Amino acid sequence: DKITLIETDVSFGPRTQIVCDAHSLPFSDSSLDGIIAQAVLEHVADPYKCVSEIYRVLKPGGLVYSEVPFMQQVHMGRYDFTRFTDLGQRRLFRNFEEIERGIAGGPASALAWSLRYFLMSFTDSHLIKKVLSALSAFTLFWVKYLDFYLIKNNSSNDAASGFYFLGRKSDKIISDVEIISLYK
Repeated sequence: DKITLIETDVSFGPRTQIVCDAHSLPFSDSSLDGIIAQAVLEHVADPYKCVSEIYRVLKPGGLVYSEVPFMQQVHMGRYDFTRFTDLGQRRLFRNFEEIERGIAGGPASALAWSLRYFLMSFTDSHLIKKVLSALSAFTLFWVKYLDFYLIKNNSSNDAASGFYFLGRKSDKIISDVEIISLYK
């Protein structure tokens, strides 16, 4: 089978094929086999509306893959709105059967991210921020590799940098009671 990828964004970019708003996707009902929303849902005003749109345009049994931040500082400035816990993202995709979910970036990545932004918070100068960001990347790059060991522990969910969810469009809606029982 041939796979056709359609890359969308809210503005033109090097790989953008369709400029659109995720709150109102320009696709027919039940027309797509899968959607990848990687580092998107924190940047939309209403993530629940966007997931509703994902559900609308997916074919029955269609797949969705999502990655969202949890313990991360603001990125993209004024266009950064929301963070999700593991269960928060699961609830966001409550109309989807879970295939797999887990940590996309662990506590060590969250720590390195936090230290970088901590250093940059000492100044308002864009030049000095760039220097501090580069310095932290150079000196702290190794910290994120601790995640290979840490993400095996369920307690890492409470300090993770972000989470992923892979699911299939379903007619069943998972209840809040069921979602709460999934806490690791």
